[in-house]
Amino acid sequence: MAEPNTTTSPLKIITGADSFGCSLKDALVSHLRSLNIEVEDLGTSSYYSIAAEVGRRVSNASSSSSSAEIRGLVACGTGVGVSIFANKFPGVFAATCLNPSEALNARSINNSNVLAVSGMSTAPETAIEILDTWLKTPFKSPCPASENKPWPEEIESFLDNSLIEMPKMGQESPKDENPVADTCSICCLVKNRELNPIDMIPGGSMKILRETPTSAIVRFKAGSVEPAHHHTFGHDLVVTEGKKTVWNLTKKEKFDLSVGDYLFTPAPDVHRVKYHEDTEFFIKWDGQWDMFFDEDLEVAKKESEKELAK
Repeated sequence: MAEPNTTTSPLKIITGADSFGCSLKDALVSHLRSLNIEVEDLGTSSYYSIAAEVGRRVSNASSSSSSAEIRGLVACGTGVGVSIFANKFPGVFAATCLNPSEALNARSINNSNVLAVSGMSTAPETAIEILDTWLKTPFKSPCPASENKPWPEEIESFLDNSLIEMPKMGQESPKDENPVADTCSICCLVKNRELNPIDMIPGGSMKILRETPTSAIVRFKAGSVEPAHHHTFGHDLVVTEGKKTVWNLTKKEKFDLSVGDYLFTPAPDVHRVKYHEDTEFFIKWDGQWDMFFDEDLEVAKKESEKELAK
């Protein structure tokens, strides 16, 4: 069994989950307590509110002089939503880990202090392995990303600097100083991220972030319409900017989504989308991207306006 903590300071874990991650969270809480690690279990709530509360408490602890090391553990259906909302607080480095190798990388490279796990795709036995790896791995240790070898000196220096730069991301600088984004390479990558146009749908653009399971950032301009379509996969999405309406035509359901809202659309449900503002969302699915249209664009525009007029 993995050693629970390699630091000399005591460790406390603050945890919470939504209904899709609750069972997995409970199993991990039991495991933590079997290792005599202190746990503060905040229970179960919506994934964005519970993750925000865990993130807030870890953030507050990171800026305090507490003798204990405070980390977080969050769980939802995919592990993605809770990670997004925990990371909204300074000093929080939440990482979604689906296997022990990812946990090794998250601790070694990112000094992750909040672990996010997937209740729908991770078995309790695997999650325990992930958690043990995350607990015992020190920052800058050899990991799969370093081919399990010690980091070169220049990479170690970059990682050390990241501890100073990362907490500053999002903070406003005085007008007479250069903003952090001008000097932080990570900030520049985010700021200059380019999305590729979606040829099939005017007004849309997408950037694949990760393959298998696949995730992407998608943007649509205000007024854009996705004609009724379906996929061979189900997909989860979280709205990070703007407003949109999704009609699930298969189930005859309507969803009005704004910032922070989550929606899962099963395969192969037919759905149509209308964007009321410039909108950005994070989407995750399993498999290769596909899209099969069930109506043309002009029909979709008329039908969406008709539905919104009711």
